[in-house]
Amino acid sequence: MRRFAHPAIGGFLSHCGWNSTLESICGSIPMLQTNCRYACIEWGIGVEIDSNVRREEVGALIRDLMAGTKGEEMRKKALSWKERAKNAAKPGGSSAMNLDKLVESVLLSPRKPSLTPVHP
Repeated sequence: MRRFAHPAIGGFLSHCGWNSTLESICGSIPMLQTNCRYACIEWGIGVEIDSNVRREEVGALIRDLMAGTKGEEMRKKALSWKERAKNAAKPGGSSAMNLDKLVESVLLSPRKPSLTPVHP
């Protein structure tokens, strides 16, 4: 949590995992939350539940997720993202290439690091 103690930290762009959320709270740092936007809108694999949670709404969302057309569409998209993640993580994938580039730039190169990411 020391990283949030630095005066230069004015906010935290977060996926809102539990540890990240606790660190932000304990550091009294406000968050920009990415997970709902990406999971629900960009990736199409999630559904937002209103902050005023009602039993009927949750039940309808669960039924649609498990047996509805939206749930079927979300499962297809989740499978597509699974394949993308596997491809990124395998040797020669974008994650491996970015890690290699980071190691080369930071540890092996005598020049100033260039951390431009490699996209799939």
